[in-house]
Amino acid sequence: MSDFDNATKCIRNMEKEIHLLQSEIKNTRNGEALEEDSVELKALMQENTRLKHRLEILQSAIAKEGGSNECTSVPNESILGELQRIFSEAIRKAFSGIPVAAVVTISTSPKFGDYQCNSAMQIAQLLKQQSVKTSPREVAQKLIDVVQTPIACVEKFEIAGAGYVNIFLSRSYGEQRIMSILKEGINAPKMDKKRVVVDFSSPNVAKEMHVGHLRSTIIGDSICRFLEFVGHDVLRINHIGDWGTQFGMLIAHLQDRFPNFQTVSPPISDLQAFYKESKIRFDSDETFKKRAYECVVKLQSGEASYLKAWNLICDVSRKEFQTIYNRLDVKLIERGESFYQSRMKKVVEELKQSGFLEEDEGRLIMWGEDHAGIPLTIVKSDGGFTYDTSDMAAIKQRLHEEKADWLIYVTDAGQATHFQIIFSCAKRAKILDESKHRVDHVGFGVVLGEDGKKFKTRSGDTVKLAELLDEGLKRAMDKLVQKERNLALTHDELVAAQQSVAYGCIKYADLSHNRNNEYVFSFDKMLEDKGNTAVYLLYAYTRIRSIARNCGGDFANNIQKVIESTKINLEHEKEWKLAKVLLRFTDVVLVITKNLSLHYLCEFVYEVCTTFSEFYDNCYCIEKNKQGEIIKVHASRILLCEATSRVLGKCFDILGLKPVHKI
Repeated sequence: MSDFDNATKCIRNMEKEIHLLQSEIKNTRNGEALEEDSVELKALMQENTRLKHRLEILQSAIAKEGGSNECTSVPNESILGELQRIFSEAIRKAFSGIPVAAVVTISTSPKFGDYQCNSAMQIAQLLKQQSVKTSPREVAQKLIDVVQTPIACVEKFEIAGAGYVNIFLSRSYGEQRIMSILKEGINAPKMDKKRVVVDFSSPNVAKEMHVGHLRSTIIGDSICRFLEFVGHDVLRINHIGDWGTQFGMLIAHLQDRFPNFQTVSPPISDLQAFYKESKIRFDSDETFKKRAYECVVKLQSGEASYLKAWNLICDVSRKEFQTIYNRLDVKLIERGESFYQSRMKKVVEELKQSGFLEEDEGRLIMWGEDHAGIPLTIVKSDGGFTYDTSDMAAIKQRLHEEKADWLIYVTDAGQATHFQIIFSCAKRAKILDESKHRVDHVGFGVVLGEDGKKFKTRSGDTVKLAELLDEGLKRAMDKLVQKERNLALTHDELVAAQQSVAYGCIKYADLSHNRNNEYVFSFDKMLEDKGNTAVYLLYAYTRIRSIARNCGGDFANNIQKVIESTKINLEHEKEWKLAKVLLRFTDVVLVITKNLSLHYLCEFVYEVCTTFSEFYDNCYCIEKNKQGEIIKVHASRILLCEATSRVLGKCFDILGLKPVHKI
């Protein structure tokens, strides 16, 4: 910890003691106690003054070393974060005895500026408790007076109402920032690089992926894309179910159906049907069931022919899964439960030796840190392992072997309790160290049908993911034909647009909802070309990208040359409004870093598109005569369009949407 941090911490602790003593002095009626406390208070206040003097020296040195409080034109800078820092510093200088952090928010109306600092009322209230009479407006004025250094990103401050500080951004600063986006790209805010393991999708071998895997796959992929954008080293893990009792019955059934499977690859075209056949036999035939259990033992003991059968079954499933992942453009590294088999044995032995396991009716269980709730079942009464065992082995492997700093598990919200227990047990066993590691369970609600019930087929079966994607393609093509895009696009362009719309609308419908909530799956709503839908956004993006092309010349063929030779001027209010929205991208990124909720990015993208529409309707970018000939190109506005398209393009990439050249 630096001298500056130490001094600040000491002052805050001392101020708490001073406030406590002041309260005690005020309330006591004992003269001797009052005198004794007054002496202690006086000593504390003298020490506090000394430390504050030291802090001011440090602050002065930092200011000389690092420059003023100016917001410099950095393309990935958080304006909101910088304003909070500046006003927090102003509060510390103006009201050193008040432990309040600055509250800065985006203004709800242009007449209240672009941002507001709303801390004055709270400070005035706390001062009142210390018998210091002042009004919130006086507090607000003092804060503004303390922020004396010119701030490049601020045009002016105004005090409004009961004591709100309205903050108006500088247009020249905004112009510099937009040019930075064009010249230096869409960069993430600086943060410490971490090794992140994201566990998502996780289907089971021999079972088709269904709608239940949709949210985990889409949300998990988008979180990975986001973390990769901000600079983390991301390991995408598909923790598939490829080990356990069901493989005994599958191998036994394979031996009966295809006895020469070791030399001739079995023609299993429908693995789901194969699974159902084996399950019927397992449930109705005791002899078959007994043999299935024997197959599990032989598989887990590593007998060659059983491993061969197991690999054949896994390969069929793997190809089916990969088809889905290819369609959704999702990349994963497979790490099935089988990967952790040897590690499960080791972690069980370690937990035994450390005394963390307790016997319970033949099982070996483990409690979390507070011995409350539900324990993990580490070893079953028959000596077998469980999901709890593999999850404990997995968390250890990821933290200790992969050297992960951050673990993320993307599953339905119903598994929240399970992961709380896993994390608690891992902390108790010293596998997980919260001072070094971050762990998150990213939960999500279920997908509902338009009837408000769990999404199923008309016959009541679970909706298969492949069939859902096929339906999306069909609906997307119908929509494009309805708009006669088949007449304007080539066959390849039409297919590209179909896939962009189909897969984009499914992904965006999921991500645009708060992941903690359920959402209704409706192709009709997803494919609407108005409102916050992928179709509207993709159309808007394609239109924006076409504006520069329509100008011809360097605008169409060498936009970078235009960028180098043109200065952006944000003179019109709609130009300035659009620029300010674009500059909030970094703030949105920082919010998502904390909560891993992508709907904030979707809301931002929609706001960018609607604000662009306002700008485009009010500001000519290209002027033409009656013959349709271009007579004037507003280069600055074309570059604002370009900056908009680049911000949107980065957002689409994070969300997994694939815009097309023509739609």
